[in-house]
Amino acid sequence: MIGYVWPEPKSSAAGSHMLSLLRLFKKQNWTVVFSTPAQKTEHMINLADEDIESVEILLNDSSFDKFVSELNPDLVLFDRFMMEEQFGWRVEQACPNAMRILDTEDLQCLRGARQHAHKNNRTMAKEDLFSDLAKREIAAILRSDLSLIISDFEMELLSETFKVDRELIHHLPFMLDTRQDTPSSKSFSERKNFVTIGNFRHAPNWDSVLFLQEIWPLIRKEIPEAELHIFGSYPPKKATALNNTKTGFLVKGWAEDAFEVLANARVCLAPLRFGAGIKGKLIDSMVVGTPSVTTAIGAEGMTGHFSWPGIVANTPQEIAQAAIRLYQNEEQWVDSQTTAKDILASRYNGDILGESLLNRITKIQENLDQHRKNNFTGAMLRHHTMKSTQFMSRWIETKTQLKQLSDKH
Repeated sequence: MIGYVWPEPKSSAAGSHMLSLLRLFKKQNWTVVFSTPAQKTEHMINLADEDIESVEILLNDSSFDKFVSELNPDLVLFDRFMMEEQFGWRVEQACPNAMRILDTEDLQCLRGARQHAHKNNRTMAKEDLFSDLAKREIAAILRSDLSLIISDFEMELLSETFKVDRELIHHLPFMLDTRQDTPSSKSFSERKNFVTIGNFRHAPNWDSVLFLQEIWPLIRKEIPEAELHIFGSYPPKKATALNNTKTGFLVKGWAEDAFEVLANARVCLAPLRFGAGIKGKLIDSMVVGTPSVTTAIGAEGMTGHFSWPGIVANTPQEIAQAAIRLYQNEEQWVDSQTTAKDILASRYNGDILGESLLNRITKIQENLDQHRKNNFTGAMLRHHTMKSTQFMSRWIETKTQLKQLSDKH
């Protein structure tokens, strides 16, 4: 695996998803090596505890070529398209027979398009979606042998709008360990207050906190004793400055155990105005039996034919009224819990999802040459006239080497 960052399963859904993939591969008795050019962080998991080797690699440096050539992997997984851009061509040259998988996490181009439209106070249009970012991300998907797509909405978007061959993409939502004990779920009467949680470095999460400043006074007016507890890793000063004990708008920061803080609350609020993929905070809420109020974007691609385990609303007034109703209506609250259990069992069973992915990998590996021949567009993008990223990387590496030589003299 070539990671964009070191895995932080307690900080982000992306970190949890990456760890579930690492564990799936380890269960097959595969040797798993995690590498990344990112700096180490305080919340990163100790991969040695998972019996996974970790290696620090450099961007724009041929030392990676030697490393991956000696390792000679059967499979290389890129964490987000930026890592495929940086290292995909190097892997192809050093290990041409290695299957190349791209884990998109969520579609960056979709999130970026929605964020751009939101900043301009309008609905997303096709011109927002067909951006330079999309050209880079879709190109990385086409160059890869298989790309993992986290939501069925994004599967349809790639297939219908971007015309990506279904043979190149695989739907893989969060893989939950059904053999683990479900965190104990407190009853309606045992719970109080509202909660929201999410990495503050993730733009949609920070925006939702700002949106909650509009929504919370409407809720507090009707339920004056309630508090909103805001959790998330890496809170900036502008976030902690919003903490207000008088209004019950409490910025708590890092949560050691996301399940615990969600399980103590009666309702989870996730008023996301832009974003992509599926939302880890909402999956975790389902796991601990905490109904949620979110937007159409928040609920997107998560439930299939099931109703939402809570309420979907979009305007500040609608969200506030939904939150008040769910907070006060025990019958609706319990019904939402039941729906959540059905969704988790039907759509997020890690055993079923993991087996499906492994079968897909095996099928492609057994016919890798033909699979690549069938992907003419990908072959065209890998042709030397298209490799701007490769030549830019080599130019940066050469420039760095010349500077080092100059400094010595």
